[in-house]
Amino acid sequence: MNVEVTPLPGIGVRKDFALRNGQRIGVINHRDGAIELIISRADDPDACVASLPLTIDEAGTLGNLLGAPQLVAQLTEEHKDLPGIQTKQLPIEDGSPYDGRTLGDTQMRTRTKVSIVAVMRAGTVHPSPGPDHTFTAGDLLVAVGTSEGLNAAAKVLKNG
Repeated sequence: MNVEVTPLPGIGVRKDFALRNGQRIGVINHRDGAIELIISRADDPDACVASLPLTIDEAGTLGNLLGAPQLVAQLTEEHKDLPGIQTKQLPIEDGSPYDGRTLGDTQMRTRTKVSIVAVMRAGTVHPSPGPDHTFTAGDLLVAVGTSEGLNAAAKVLKNG
């Protein structure tokens, strides 16, 4: 995909790309730190059809929602020839006993035989997290293991 970057003097920077139907979707990063999700018309990329202001946390969560499935799909494709191996997204939810605690605290590999291969936070991928990686509510963990192990890992993250 070709992302176009357009300086907006006095406002900030617009980054967008064309969808299959010709419409454009993008983000305006304002100079004051504000973030705006925009959709433009197919026949006039300067005509905004919809605009949605986002907080930094909302933008990060949206990034996780959009980025994690792509990463999981890529890992699933890479593991397709390995029977019994699956990839799954596991959230750190508000109230999780591991919000604010480390990967090592979960003893995930020992307890479930599941490997945490990446953590998505605020739209950023943190690959191969070490045992000292601290989780935060809203993180999406990308885990690899058996179906049974992944189910057990989800319970560990939810219940401790």
